[in-house]
Amino acid sequence: MYKSHFGLQEQPFGITPDTSFAYACASHQEALNTLLVAVKNGEGFIKITGEVGTGKTLLCRRFLATLDETFVSAYIPNPYLEPRTLLLALAGELGVDLSPEADQHHLIKGLTQALLQFAAQNKSVVLCLDEAQAMPLESLEALRLLTNLETEKRKLLQVVLFGQPELDEKLSQKSVRQLRQRITFQYHLDALGGEELDYYLAHRLRVAGYVGNRLFTTRAVATLHRATGGIPRLVNVLSHKAMMLAFGEGLAQVLPHHVRAAASDTPSIQRRRWRWYVTALLLVVAGSIGWVVTQ
Repeated sequence: MYKSHFGLQEQPFGITPDTSFAYACASHQEALNTLLVAVKNGEGFIKITGEVGTGKTLLCRRFLATLDETFVSAYIPNPYLEPRTLLLALAGELGVDLSPEADQHHLIKGLTQALLQFAAQNKSVVLCLDEAQAMPLESLEALRLLTNLETEKRKLLQVVLFGQPELDEKLSQKSVRQLRQRITFQYHLDALGGEELDYYLAHRLRVAGYVGNRLFTTRAVATLHRATGGIPRLVNVLSHKAMMLAFGEGLAQVLPHHVRAAASDTPSIQRRRWRWYVTALLLVVAGSIGWVVTQ
């Protein structure tokens, strides 16, 4: 709609994880470095957590694209599967032909043989599980049993868990304490800082073909950061809407009132503001109670 108005070749603020638009902010680059070091060291379990919209899926795709030919990768985007179905999904990703009627014992046996064949070819197998906080505990345990398999030098299967902070709550349960002890590398993705957000916007606009003067004013960027908290997905949603509003007014720049109008039209932003208000109110009440008690 507004591409020709701003001189763009494509929309810069889509919400699908497009690696061509990936911006190497400090948090994402550190997480990617952590992943690469961990898999090259042969670690069994690695964990990446982050709030909704911080770019976990995009990071996962960047990571998989970075692996060289010495790795065989498998990606399961929705691991809300019971153990047997999860093992079948892994077999399918690795191109291993296993009978859908096989029980869990024979599935693990078949996968073990396949993993040994990959090891004989000097290839490491890496499994990435997105939305890992949704995994049943029994499925996590089945994966742990697979990661027990190893040669004298390395694990036959390495597992990377990408999940929301609720994943930590799931892993704190006593029934998966053995798995928790095997997570030797982990990283938590942070939101974009104020200065990073400015670079993030400029980067995505440049990739989309923008070559003009500054499109988001400094005050608009500050307003955008306050509204979104630097969460990339929310930034993309509001930026897209704000550009539409600027286009509707025939303006060449996005101004603060465009961002505010976009925020008022976005339910997730309104819920976020309400949570912030309640938290602030509770802090004020707690402070008042503390003051009364000390008097």
